Amino acid sequence: MAEVIQTNKKERAVLIGLVTKDQTLEQLNEYLAELEFLTTTAGAETISTFYQRLPHPDHRTYVGKGKLQEINQFVQDNAIDLVVIDDEISPSQLRNIEAELKIKIVDRSMLILDIFATRAQTVQAKTQVELAQTQYMLPRLKGLWSHLDRIKGGIGMRGSGEKEIETDRRVAQQKIALLKEKLLKIGLQNETQRKNRGELIRVALVGYTNVGKSTLMNVLSKSEVFAENKLFATLDTTVRKVVLDRTPFLLSDTVGFIRKLPHHLIESFKSTLDEVRESDILLHVVDIAHPAFEEHINVVNDTLKELEAQEKPTILIFNKMDLYEERYFDKYLTNEIKKDILDELKNSWMQKSNAHCVFISATEKNNIEELRNRLTDLVKEQYQIRYPYKTEFF
Repeated sequence: MAEVIQTNKKERAVLIGLVTKDQTLEQLNEYLAELEFLTTTAGAETISTFYQRLPHPDHRTYVGKGKLQEINQFVQDNAIDLVVIDDEISPSQLRNIEAELKIKIVDRSMLILDIFATRAQTVQAKTQVELAQTQYMLPRLKGLWSHLDRIKGGIGMRGSGEKEIETDRRVAQQKIALLKEKLLKIGLQNETQRKNRGELIRVALVGYTNVGKSTLMNVLSKSEVFAENKLFATLDTTVRKVVLDRTPFLLSDTVGFIRKLPHHLIESFKSTLDEVRESDILLHVVDIAHPAFEEHINVVNDTLKELEAQEKPTILIFNKMDLYEERYFDKYLTNEIKKDILDELKNSWMQKSNAHCVFISATEKNNIEELRNRLTDLVKEQYQIRYPYKTEFF
């Protein structure tokens, strides 16, 4: 068995993506920017990016032979440790690319799984990540052992990856069954805990990863929930009791969504997202300063549809308005013109989304009072619907 050596030295990475008939260059640039952020979050340094125009990924090596040779030359000339591919690749593609480049290859799914492995804190989150990792590795076991002989630890080798070096398909399948059974028990315990929370209205924060949900949770609940400018800063649902205008409710922060999320993770984290399913109100937080914020909204909405939670009363919260104004407002604009622009933006999104829209800055605490007032009204409405003959909540 190869010895796995962990070092503190940052791995040097190159990123690879494709412009295809289904993906424009503009979209690819956004995806590669996000992939670089994911790579940084995982602890590596991005040295360069490569892309190629193809109708679809090459079935053998993802990119064409000539592009792969170009990447190989760059890898050799610049002491690259890691290649990150912006899609999930097949086991045969993984083996073929490794045979050519002779360094570690990580696809987007493995990278996200690696980040989840380092972020998981609770037994539930750790079990979910371990299940997703094992499911991901199962079809890749055939070529894994020779692949691991050359690897010295680092990205893609954390969490359960290190423990699975001597496993086989049968053991992996048994492990998957045991992990699913363990998650089922944890899910039943969580369901009991949710029932024990009483009759309070539940409000869930949802949104793309790194949009400021945890920061907003801190502002609304006046508590200290971990918040960091990294993707998937927290995997575990945090629940706080909040009282606004003498109206109590439960506020939960959930794991951030992301495009191209590995399907194993979607399945594994369904139980974590029970908080979303069972909530009465959704606070959909959006980073309006991000160039791709509209696509982020669509990713979240698609996930909510999958969870059958898209019809819940929702407040669309456009966060990071301070950054938006800094990036997109000319410094010579008058306050009146700024107000007109924001009013038009607000009206436009209210028509598009059929939801109440609030524009805030959680870090600067701008316009938080409007959000509190709207949220209080919505919570009271839900109490009146659920308990039409009770008044003690108000």
